[in-house]
Order: sequence, then structure tokens, then C-alpha cells
Amino acid sequence: MASAEAAGTQARRHEFSNAYEMFILVLTVLSLAVMVMLVLPLPDATKTLLTIYDNLICIVFLGDFVLRIRRAPTAGTYFFHERGWLDLLGSFPSLGIFRYTGLLRLARLSRLARIFRLLGGQRKREILDDVLTHRGQYAVFVTIMAATVVLVVASIVELSFEANAPGAGITTGGDALWWAIVTMTTVGYGDFYPITAGGRITGVFVMFMGVGIIGALASILASLLVSPGSSGSDETAGEPGREPVGDAAEEMAGGAAAPVMAGAPGDAGQPAGRTSLATADSSTSVEDELRAIRAELEALRQTLASRPDS
Repeated sequence: MASAEAAGTQARRHEFSNAYEMFILVLTVLSLAVMVMLVLPLPDATKTLLTIYDNLICIVFLGDFVLRIRRAPTAGTYFFHERGWLDLLGSFPSLGIFRYTGLLRLARLSRLARIFRLLGGQRKREILDDVLTHRGQYAVFVTIMAATVVLVVASIVELSFEANAPGAGITTGGDALWWAIVTMTTVGYGDFYPITAGGRITGVFVMFMGVGIIGALASILASLLVSPGSSGSDETAGEPGREPVGDAAEEMAGGAAAPVMAGAPGDAGQPAGRTSLATADSSTSVEDELRAIRAELEALRQTLASRPDS
């Protein structure tokens, strides 16, 4: 029994959260897109920017490899049984002796297939329940990932349009990234701006996406700053003055004053209602008071009439 529990605990430690697996999935798809763009006939400045992004992704993948091999039951289980060696091959950056390891990027397809297998099949319902339960966490994840993808894609596309255009100001990867950040945050310094039709269309896309991303971040920050129990406390604070009235009404309807006046109809409990109304609302009108007294007298008369003569 103890060994089974230990095995279950070890298996849970080996598993990663769905949000983390989705993060690696999106990053893997983005890296494959970058890999394809590196073989296209693009300007040299664009390829330089693509190489920088690819190396940054490789660093993240190397960290993921180390994390997975440390959390695996045994290093051999992950490295051989789960094909961790393919993850390692696809994580080498294009630097120094690894400069000609572009074909090794195809090993990332193994990582992509494994994550699809983990997130698919019978776990779809579990993932949906997890998303619904932790909506705030997934909102933060989706917003950050959307911002990252927009920055990467926008800077690459913008540089592709502007790099070789006569009189263009966005001619390097750093300029393109700075322009994407400034445009997405809707700041718009104006130090770099597109002059080609394709670059301006890309700018419009980044502006619209930036408005949505900044709005989402603002709403997430507002939800974090607001106390979770504030709305409930406000509702509860407004009720005490009204709850006695509701309780008195239920007692009047159900004849809860029977121990005092047996056989009395629903309005026999009106005195309690009068007391609650007097304490809850000091501005009760004279007409309401007269109506309550009239109902009380009517209830008392019916009660006396229903008693047998002694």
C-alpha cells in the first residue's frame, strides 16, 4: 500500500500542469514556423532577427529538458523511453560549433507529438474543467503568450517589408522589435514608422491587437486588486436590516405565532413584524402603522372567536 502511494506521488511530481504544457506547445509551433522562415529568401536583416529568436527559444527548450529530466522517475526513463534525446537535439542553439545544426530542429516534431498526445485523448474533459476552474491563471497565460507571439510575428513581418525599402527607417532587428513594442502598447513615439503598404497594414494589425492585449491586462490587474469577498460582504451588509422583515413575513404566513394564539390565521404574527419594522426602518409611515394595527386587531378578533366558550 505504501509503495503504491509513493508511486502515485512520484507520478504526480513527474507531471506538469496543463498551462505549462500549452506554453511549450505554443513555443514549439512558433519555433517550427521560425525554422521554416529561415530557409525562405528573406532579407539578411530578417534572417538575423529570426536567428536571434530561434536561439532564445532554444534556451527555453534547454531549460525545459533539464526540468523534465530532473522530475522524471529516472533519467533513463525520460531520455530513452520518452525520447528526451530528441528534445535535446532540437534544443541546440545555432552558435559556435552548433552553427550548422539547423536540421536538428526537425527533432522538435517529437516534442510537438508528445505534447499533443498528453493534451489530447481522454484528458480533454480534464483540461476543460481545469480551464474553467482556474480561469484567472489561464487568462494571464493566454494574454502573455498573445503578446509574445504578436511581438515576434510583427517584428519579423515588418522588417521583411521595410528592410530593403528606399528611405525606410526600420532596417535592423532591434528597430523592428522596438517599433513592435511601441506600437502594441499604443504609445507611438514616431521615431520609427513604416513607409511601405505592407508595413502599414502590419502596423494596423499590431494596433488592434495591442488595444485588446492592454485591455485584457488591465482587466486582469483590476480583478487581482479587488478583494474576492467584497461583493459578498456588501450584499451581506445590506441584508441585516431587511432579513427580519422577511422572517416575520414567513412567520405570519406559516402561523408561527401559534403557541401564543392557537388557530390564528397568517396575520396573527404581525406584532413581531411591527417590532422588526420599527427597529429596521424608523421612517415607517403612519399609514403603514395603522394598517399593521388594523391587521393585528383583526387577527386578535378571529383568534378570540375561534376559542370555545369556557
